[in-house]
Amino acid sequence: MAPHGTRRSLSALFTVVLTFVLLAVPACVPGVEAPPPPVRTAPAHQSDPRTAYGAYVGYGADAVRRVAGFGAWLGRPEPRVGHAYLPGDTWGDIEGVSSDLDQWAEWRRAEQDRLLVLNVPMLDRNEAHLPDDVVRAELGDGADGRYDDHFRALAERLVQLGAPDTEIVLGWEMNGITYSHRCAPAPDAWKQYWTRIVTAMRSVPGQHFRFDFTPNRGLDAIPWTDCYPGDRWVDVIGMDAYDAPRGLPFTDQLTEPYGLLAQADFARAHHKLIAYPEWGLFDNGDNPTYVRGMLTWMAGRHPLYQTISDYCPHGVWRCRDNPRSSAVYRELTDHQQ
Repeated sequence: MAPHGTRRSLSALFTVVLTFVLLAVPACVPGVEAPPPPVRTAPAHQSDPRTAYGAYVGYGADAVRRVAGFGAWLGRPEPRVGHAYLPGDTWGDIEGVSSDLDQWAEWRRAEQDRLLVLNVPMLDRNEAHLPDDVVRAELGDGADGRYDDHFRALAERLVQLGAPDTEIVLGWEMNGITYSHRCAPAPDAWKQYWTRIVTAMRSVPGQHFRFDFTPNRGLDAIPWTDCYPGDRWVDVIGMDAYDAPRGLPFTDQLTEPYGLLAQADFARAHHKLIAYPEWGLFDNGDNPTYVRGMLTWMAGRHPLYQTISDYCPHGVWRCRDNPRSSAVYRELTDHQQ
């Protein structure tokens, strides 16, 4: 993190920029078995000043089709980003055995410049609300290499499906309390486990994965910087940034400890790209000021990609509870693409 004085200076500067920024800044705002599809040889990832945009519209077969619907709603071509999740109930889920992954890989292969963003749990029973002592033991087993083969299997499957450059959002929101793959019960084991997963997946021939370290915005249960596993094993500094808690204005979401400015400062210090795999409305209801703030912030920062969570209460297309925010999203996306 940058020193507090630096953050305050950046905050003051951004307040001015946010007031006067031009919305036209070019930025973002997702019998006999048939043989497997040919593996596409993916080039190394290259930096692109344009932010790829999309929306999380579900992870099943219907969601693959909804990506085009989101673009049609905006009056634009299909978004470049498709955002999916692997269920975390079983290790088979995490190995990608579901047929949904086949369809997302097919979507990715259809256009060269598409980006498949895949949230990957670090532990099975990932939403079972396991107690801290169980999580601590599981993280320790992971750090010792017990689960390496599961992630190697996932990497092999993605390469076989022709999606070897998938963006892996590994162990997302680790600084919170929602998921079993949370960091707070054992930060050192968590970091060691992350490095084992990345090492296992990178060992698979033909892969070109990028790994996104993506905490919740803000402090939450533990400072997310305490969970950072090191530059060698991270490619992108992400952030899930919802409009919460109630009453917190967007300017404070920027400047709060471990908030959006802290993310940008941290990424710059570590020479990493930034991204926003999840963002959207939440505790403050239909809040067009937040949507305008997020889109303007991202227009000035040029993240690698951003995908709004498009379901109620967060979304702007499929959620009819947010008509004013929806209008702002369409307006600014039209100016910024």
